[in-house]
Amino acid sequence: MGCGLRKLEDPEDSSPGKIYSTLKRPQVETKTDTVYEYVLLDFSLEGSRPTVQYVSSLSELPQALQPYYTQGYLLAALHPIILSVGRTRSLPFSLLYRAILARPRPSKQTASMYHSVPVLRVEEWPLPGDSLTADTVGALIDRVNSSARGGVRFIGSVLQQVSGITNGRVHSPKRACRSPPRTPPETLPGDRELDDNTYSPDLRLLVFFHSWAPGCAPLDSLGCQYHQGALSMRVSRKGHVVSALEADWLELTAAYYRKGWSLVDSFVYWDTPKGEPVPRSLEGLFVYEERSTSPPANDTIVVEQWTVIEDSNVKTDYGPLLHTLAEFGWLLTCVLPTPIIRHDSDGNLATKHVVFLQRPVRGQTAGQPRNQSVSSHSVSRAASSPDPPDTLALPAGGIGGFPVFGGGYPSSLSHMEEGGFEQDEGKAEVTCM
Repeated sequence: MGCGLRKLEDPEDSSPGKIYSTLKRPQVETKTDTVYEYVLLDFSLEGSRPTVQYVSSLSELPQALQPYYTQGYLLAALHPIILSVGRTRSLPFSLLYRAILARPRPSKQTASMYHSVPVLRVEEWPLPGDSLTADTVGALIDRVNSSARGGVRFIGSVLQQVSGITNGRVHSPKRACRSPPRTPPETLPGDRELDDNTYSPDLRLLVFFHSWAPGCAPLDSLGCQYHQGALSMRVSRKGHVVSALEADWLELTAAYYRKGWSLVDSFVYWDTPKGEPVPRSLEGLFVYEERSTSPPANDTIVVEQWTVIEDSNVKTDYGPLLHTLAEFGWLLTCVLPTPIIRHDSDGNLATKHVVFLQRPVRGQTAGQPRNQSVSSHSVSRAASSPDPPDTLALPAGGIGGFPVFGGGYPSSLSHMEEGGFEQDEGKAEVTCM
């Protein structure tokens, strides 16, 4: 007896992007007491560019981000822009990383908060073996909880290969495990061949925390606990490479958001061990933060969005939508990169990211009973197209000489069809065998 998942209806996954929410559009666009401001910064481990800041290691981020911390911005999420998992070649731009910083819009009420700005800390944790497993991630979360009992707050993590140069070649810092054999659908222009004899499974997890001076930490940042949550996706493949994915994001996360927990990190076991059948689904874990102050339940928005790279710079991404949602009090807490790689009609490299945002349920304050019901709504951001979107240009500017994406965007929600937040009829269909 077992259950089989339905086949993906669109194996090419050609939709420019999708939004899923527990609310309908008029509720999503309701003003709240909090308005956020975001800064999106791109970093490279292999040299600076006009809109990209160079760092020799992600462990340098605390110093690189300090000019923003003095203005009240805090790191909300960090992720690789290109995830070159499942290939024997290192993809172009695989050493690019995106840091998202957020702050409440300054006001008389928030001005007094800046004296308690935390310090960003990064720790380097070794990993046993040559890949992430459920047991490994469970042990990591236990260690995160042990650190949290010391008064720090977990922000997220990035997997890096730190063995440096072997046989004269530089290894990609995001190769999570040994890749399966190469198959012809896997070819992408600009790939660099990495022979098996250059591979070294010396992995480190860079773990980011916020810490405060004694007596300065906000009460809701003390005594946080971190929990595992299921993450499962249905996938289509070309050879061993994931070419499309589908997940019931709201169903996976709803129970945790109803508790007032925040989604802060994710781990996915993208690679298939050698000799095993290629699966039609992938598993992983979400990491949720539980605060000691019993915050209200959260509504959520999940965005599947293409990011397009042109001339080594990010051209199109989730930034415009993020800035629009910030006006309505939506806080980004996690970005899940995927190994889905395409080229648009202009030949630019494009990849898909899944962005998670949350906002306290309106009319509910900390300590109140939480509504146990949740509805699912979804909307496609644009009509189906064979290519990723190519219309949202990102201006440059910055603080202290750092490049930044941000600033006055028109409402990205206007790209959606009116009344688009309808009851989601596309829930997973499970057939029992």
